Amino acid sequence: MVVRVMATGVFDLLHPGHLYFLSEARKLGDELVVVVARDQTARRLKHEPYVPEHLRREMVEGLKPVDRAILGSTTDIYETVVRERPQIFALGFNQFWNEAEVQAECARRGVPLRVVRIGRSPHDGIATRRLVERILERAGRPAGETP
Repeated sequence: MVVRVMATGVFDLLHPGHLYFLSEARKLGDELVVVVARDQTARRLKHEPYVPEHLRREMVEGLKPVDRAILGSTTDIYETVVRERPQIFALGFNQFWNEAEVQAECARRGVPLRVVRIGRSPHDGIATRRLVERILERAGRPAGETP
């Protein structure tokens, strides 16, 4: 049996932390399916995306650890889990989902799986928000000011 792992995220400006997260998630099974958040989901949960969803999906799919990248649902985050039926669901260290709640809801919907929290990347200082701040500082704008 092929062990399918699912990971999710916005993946707006790809950085070393994303690659670390996906590489560690891939080690958990035989196939890694990555769900890329839709633009409206990114707006609701994080910020206005810099890169449109179709390009974020394409970039993530081009990463070596990723077998497939798909766009998530705009209404129900569990819809994709039910369709793809992973055995393992990988969460990033900074994703706010509660492991026990995700596992219970997936089981309630007929997809028993194990939720694994991936630890912090050794390159955490190069995350999207920090990259944007560094670029703004180099351009002469205060770090708290965004375009």
